[in-house]
Amino acid sequence: MKTTQKLLLFFSITLFFINCSSKKSNVFQPKEVYQSKDLIITQVSQNAFVHTSFLQTQDFGNVPCNGLIVSNNNEAIVFDTPTNTKTSEELIKWITETQQSKINAVIPTHFHNDCLGGLTIFHSKNIPSYANFKTIEFAKNNNETLPQNSFNDSLVLNVGTEKIIAKFFGEGHTKDNIVGYFPSENVLFGGCLIKELKTTKGYLGDANTAEWSKTVEKIKKEYPNLKIVVPGHGETGNQKLLDYTIQLFKTKN
Repeated sequence: MKTTQKLLLFFSITLFFINCSSKKSNVFQPKEVYQSKDLIITQVSQNAFVHTSFLQTQDFGNVPCNGLIVSNNNEAIVFDTPTNTKTSEELIKWITETQQSKINAVIPTHFHNDCLGGLTIFHSKNIPSYANFKTIEFAKNNNETLPQNSFNDSLVLNVGTEKIIAKFFGEGHTKDNIVGYFPSENVLFGGCLIKELKTTKGYLGDANTAEWSKTVEKIKKEYPNLKIVVPGHGETGNQKLLDYTIQLFKTKN
């Protein structure tokens, strides 16, 4: 082989490996950005962060509970509050001081305490709350703090130059469960409607197990390009979490 051909081959191989490594580096690697005794915050994409707090339960012990923060241009929207007032105040402080972002809204995804247990402190700081009208009805029946603004099927809010969508697809974990979607980064916050891989069905006291799979199938059809899926409890994943949840609750003929 001539020297010129060898050089061309060398540069071709070098460029190939540079391109491969640059593609790998473009894939965002989740990283923990904050941790205390009561709160963990994990960045899962450029502008999306999972907040995890803990709820002591009789049946399942001390349960880690996820919510999502979406931020853009020094603005943020929070899906689900941490489980209590103290941890919610800690989260608000991190967003406003460390991230230097104004919180435009907080959106509980259903009426259980692991979604709106810290709502009072958000209201005290003039952060507006939004929820499915059914969530407000059920929260009222349970003597919980009520979200301030209601919507029927879906809600679109701006966050910086981007937007989020909160939408009701049907019953499952509860009769009011919604999901949150961040289109610019294809991130879905499934809340307790979506299960982490290899987990059990969990608490079913307010569930509609007959409709659960159908509801998740609608989500999968609506958002076919999901890259990141955050469940209400457990590890973040991708579309496999939707498939797992569908199979877990699929009615056997």
